Amino acid sequence: MKTISILLFSVMLLVQSCVSTKSNSDALYSSTWELEYISGPRIAFEGLFPEKKPRLTFDKDSGKVTGTDSCNGYSADFELAESSIVFGDPGPTTMMFCGGSERHFLTMMKKIDGYSLKDGKLNLLVGEIPMMRFKKIKI
Repeated sequence: MKTISILLFSVMLLVQSCVSTKSNSDALYSSTWELEYISGPRIAFEGLFPEKKPRLTFDKDSGKVTGTDSCNGYSADFELAESSIVFGDPGPTTMMFCGGSERHFLTMMKKIDGYSLKDGKLNLLVGEIPMMRFKKIKI
């Protein structure tokens, strides 16, 4: 009886973890995300992006992420597997210079190798370390 209880508990735990993973990726696709934190620069966040913040929207069908780097349009392929995510090179875009913060954003996107969704926030990670945090926005 004890063995059956342990087996049943293990199966329930496995099923719950699969459901959680699916709903996490679904939440990724159902929103537009606006940057609210980026690691690295010694300039205050509001100083980096005084007018527009970078935004991302993930398209599950095309495997592309689109948005803005705060200055120019942004589009890149992405690959998602469980809690890992990898971004390809950005596609053709205008190349306006808006102070350099857009370059920092694009450089950081190439380093990202994971993500987490927690409390309605999207964290893009390098290893276990959150490098960028996005909030959901309505457009």
